[in-house]
Amino acid sequence: MTNGTRIVLAARPQGEPKDSDFRFEEVPLRAPDDGEVSLQTLYLSLDPYMRGRMSAAKSYAPPVEIGDPMVGATVSRVIESTVDHFSPGDIVLGYGGWQTHSVEPAKQLRLLDPTVNPPSTALGVLGMPGFTAYSGLLTIGDPKPGETVVVAAAAGPVGSAVGQIAKIKGARAVGVAGGPEKVAYLVDELGFDAAIDHRADNFAEQLAAATPDGIDVYFENVGGAVFDEVFKRMNTYGRIPVCGLVANYNLTALPEGPDRSGQLMGNILTRSLTVRGFIQTEFAAEQTPRFLEEASGWVADGSLKYREDVTDGLENTLDAFRGLLKGRNFGKALVRVAD
Repeated sequence: MTNGTRIVLAARPQGEPKDSDFRFEEVPLRAPDDGEVSLQTLYLSLDPYMRGRMSAAKSYAPPVEIGDPMVGATVSRVIESTVDHFSPGDIVLGYGGWQTHSVEPAKQLRLLDPTVNPPSTALGVLGMPGFTAYSGLLTIGDPKPGETVVVAAAAGPVGSAVGQIAKIKGARAVGVAGGPEKVAYLVDELGFDAAIDHRADNFAEQLAAATPDGIDVYFENVGGAVFDEVFKRMNTYGRIPVCGLVANYNLTALPEGPDRSGQLMGNILTRSLTVRGFIQTEFAAEQTPRFLEEASGWVADGSLKYREDVTDGLENTLDAFRGLLKGRNFGKALVRVAD
């Protein structure tokens, strides 16, 4: 093979990303320079943060430039290497983005052992989403035994890990998800103490019934109407790690209605709440080794379960990504690019 395929950003999306905002390109494969490794993408991770990288708005990371391939974590197979510690056939974790092949600096790659865990777990429960749950919950949420932890988007890769880690630490876990199948999965398979469908007409009543003693930790992935109801039930000294606000990512204007920022800040003040946004990279250097050791053990003993939602073919990436932003995925969203 002499050519690869990549998906580049053709225009900055307004609202939901459209096909016309992207372009498929066939590009020649190049040999790696010194210190680089040539890779074939096996799995591509799809994550909500990618929507922000499509925008030119100021954020914690620079935007993808028009004409550049979309970014994303990948599990890949080594084709050619210029360094001794990677050989053809090795499976590695990298950041190849939305393309069938990539050339990456060897120092940015991590060798994976497929005999220990499925390589795809390096993009989910044992990768960035799992670490996001681990670091945000334990560092900011700091759940104590017997406390109540509520997590939004609870059937996703971050939310499902948050709830299970909360249980491991002795807290009650209450998940919020979309649809009865996801709600049942949280309780029946993952062991959450309760789960609620945010689409239910009586969502507020169900939330109150599931949190009779209030809420001590709310791990925020969504925002919007879910936050409005959860916030009312926060206990004094409650903690809110803010990981994502996926309900807002495709908005083109501020939501209608009165300005409630004064009410929000007043409640933060009078209930002594801690509300802290975070990007998982700030904890990575210090906590990654401990996370990999602990989470690998939890996966091995069955106390940390995971689910993957796999779409086949790079050509289906755009539909899968739009579905992710609407909550259509059930588990970690992945694209299988090659076998």
